[in-house]
Amino acid sequence: MEYIGYILLGLVVLIGLYVMGQYNGLVTLRNHVEEAFSTMDVYLTKRYDLIPNLVETVKGYAKHEKETFEAVISARNKAVNATTMEGKIEAENQMSGVLGRLFALAEAYPELKANVNFLDLQNQLKSVEEDIANARKYFNGVTRQYNTRIQVFPTNIIAGIFNFTKKPLFEVADEAQRQNVKVSF
Repeated sequence: MEYIGYILLGLVVLIGLYVMGQYNGLVTLRNHVEEAFSTMDVYLTKRYDLIPNLVETVKGYAKHEKETFEAVISARNKAVNATTMEGKIEAENQMSGVLGRLFALAEAYPELKANVNFLDLQNQLKSVEEDIANARKYFNGVTRQYNTRIQVFPTNIIAGIFNFTKKPLFEVADEAQRQNVKVSF
């Protein structure tokens, strides 16, 4: 009878250690997701800082394109002010669309395409866009790993008990944004 008590105690300890290990693994993955999003946010902030300079440069050549400029600035402000991960993802999808329109607009102005400031800003933005793309890949990879972990048995039970919730992937929202914008500088 005494051995049964030790066996039960040992079983409770093993279950406790298993739950603790799974919980700590979930916390680690959640922190990786948050760190990946923060890294991407740094690059997005760099992009936001470049946009007003780019708009001002283009404005000098295309004064009558007020609607496009307002759309770019509005999308930038929405993205800067987004407070949730979901809000940031939605705002970024809109930002990508209006930036494509801005660069397409520049195609109509040969003097603008030759402007040193515009070319420099374009190159900086291209570099930042590449960094954002890489950060998105990393974020989506870590998020996929986290989401898979909280959904598989038996970890899903522990995830449910401790309120680990699914995180959104950073995806293109609509089919129009999946199309390449034809711009030749």
